Amino acid sequence: MADAAPISSSSVKTIVLVHGACHGGWCWYKVAARLRSSPSLAAAGFRVLTPDLAASGVDERRLREVPTFRDYTAPLLDLLRSLPDGEKAILVGHSFGGLSVALAAEELTEKVAAAVFLCVFMPDRTSPPSRVVLKNAEGNRTPQLDNEIKPQDEDGNLPASFMFGPQYIEQNVYQLCSNEDKTLAKSLIRVGSLFLEDLQIQKPLSKERYGSTHKFYIVAKQDRSIPEGVQRWMILNNPVEEVKEIDDADHMAMLSKPDEVTRCIMDIAEKYS
Repeated sequence: MADAAPISSSSVKTIVLVHGACHGGWCWYKVAARLRSSPSLAAAGFRVLTPDLAASGVDERRLREVPTFRDYTAPLLDLLRSLPDGEKAILVGHSFGGLSVALAAEELTEKVAAAVFLCVFMPDRTSPPSRVVLKNAEGNRTPQLDNEIKPQDEDGNLPASFMFGPQYIEQNVYQLCSNEDKTLAKSLIRVGSLFLEDLQIQKPLSKERYGSTHKFYIVAKQDRSIPEGVQRWMILNNPVEEVKEIDDADHMAMLSKPDEVTRCIMDIAEKYS
């Protein structure tokens, strides 16, 4: 990666946990609670935020009101813009949320202290952001079971919708999670989109902005939605400062292995405290 500028510890006061497709800030509840109760992070003045992206979680918009990926990511961008002058945030993206974190690092580089990618789509700087999603679709042999991708309108002006099916959730997303968390997910997930139509026409992210951001990757070794091989391929194409691994973690590592995910985030946050 390009040389990243050093960060003043006093300028980093916020950790933002960014959810993936069909989810909301709710999926971070275990990790957010652990981070907020950490004496060391509290002493350093950190706060932990779990925003809902557009048409996700409790955000009132419907998917039809979110025609582009930038519209979908707007709540994260607005949050960063609202930070006081000179303050930076550590962004932690999960799954599809990695693309939102990457867009934020590109658009608001001066507001991002570090980008942490947890078993996530992490774009490189030579291809459109859609490449990593399409690569996973091509190389991932996990059966899609009852997942659904549907057009939203006859003219194709809106992005296709995407929804996890109950069988896929059980077998390939939450397979190492508790029954309680599986039940929670089935109650709270909403129809989302992968915005491929939009992402395919976007230019690659830049070396000067996204490329200059401090990056870390956390590999979930039992992930079936974005298998370890695909995660390693993304890291190879877009080297990061440090790679951490979590054994016995499925795609929802923040729920199946919350202590380990929390430790990884704290290790990174402490570099800026």
